[in-house]
Amino acid sequence: MKIEFYGVRGSTPTPGKNTLIFGGNTSCVYICLENGHDVILDSGTGIIELGDRLEKTQHPINILLTHNHWDHIQGFPYFKPIFQINRKIDIVSGEIDGDDKRAVLTQMSGSTHPVKFQQLPADISVHVEQSKKPNFEIPGFKINTQRLNHPDGGTAYCLMAEGKKVAYVTDNELNSPDVKNTSWQQWLEFIADADMLIHDAQYIEADLPLKLGWGHSTFTEVARLACEAKVKSLYIISHDPARTDNELLHEEKMLQTEYKGKLNIFCAREGTIVDLSKQDNNQPLEVNR
Repeated sequence: MKIEFYGVRGSTPTPGKNTLIFGGNTSCVYICLENGHDVILDSGTGIIELGDRLEKTQHPINILLTHNHWDHIQGFPYFKPIFQINRKIDIVSGEIDGDDKRAVLTQMSGSTHPVKFQQLPADISVHVEQSKKPNFEIPGFKINTQRLNHPDGGTAYCLMAEGKKVAYVTDNELNSPDVKNTSWQQWLEFIADADMLIHDAQYIEADLPLKLGWGHSTFTEVARLACEAKVKSLYIISHDPARTDNELLHEEKMLQTEYKGKLNIFCAREGTIVDLSKQDNNQPLEVNR
C-alpha cells in the first residue's frame, strides 16, 4: 500500500516562496494497492495534478469526500477524468448537516464555473447515504466511518487493505466546544493501532481561543491522541495557509523530539509517497514522485 500526498494545505491554496517545502495545494491524498485498486481522499486543488496522471488510465475512479467545504472540493472541476466520455467515477459524499450533499458537482452551476455539471461526459455518481453506514466496501478496501467534529459535520474514514490500516481524519476538532459528534475515547477506538493516521492540525496553541470552535485541532492534541491510540505513524495535514515552511519545520522538530521512540511524527509534504509495505527502523519508507 502506497499513500501519496497531492495536497496538504487547509482553507485555501498558498503558492509562494514560503510554502515550497510543504506545498500549497489543498486536501487530496491518493492510496494505491499492489493489486491495482486505488482510492482518492478529498478533491482539493491537489487532485488537479493527480487527474493528469489518472487521465492516462481507464479504470473506475473512487473518491471519498470528508465534507463539502471549499478546500476539499475546489479542485474537482479541473480533474481531467470528468471530461472523459463514460469514465466511471463514484463519489462518496461525507455525512454533512447542510442541504447540498452533492456540492462537489453543483459547484459547477454556471455561475461559479463556466461548465455545468450536467454537461460532463463522464459517468459520475454521488452516493450521499454511504458515509452514514458504520462500514462499507469499495473495490480493494474495507472502510469504517466516524463523524467529524467540524461545523456542518463530515466523515472520517479508516481504510483497511493488504493487512494495513490507514485513518484519514480531517477536518476535525478533538476538543470542540460546540460540535461533539465523536468523543476522545471514540477516536481512540477508531484509529487504534493504525499503521498511519492522517489528521488535521491546522492550529497551534497560540491560535486559541480566537479560533476555538472553528473545527480544527492543534499539533499537541493530535500527537497525544495518536500516541494514546498506539498509532505507528502520524502525518499532520491541513496546514494553516499562513503557516510558513520554517514554522512547520519548527513544529515538526518539537514533536519529533518530544515523542522520539514513541511515535513517528511528520508534517505531511506535498509530493511525498509513503510505502507502508516497506519499513526502515519501524518507519515507513518515503520517496518523492
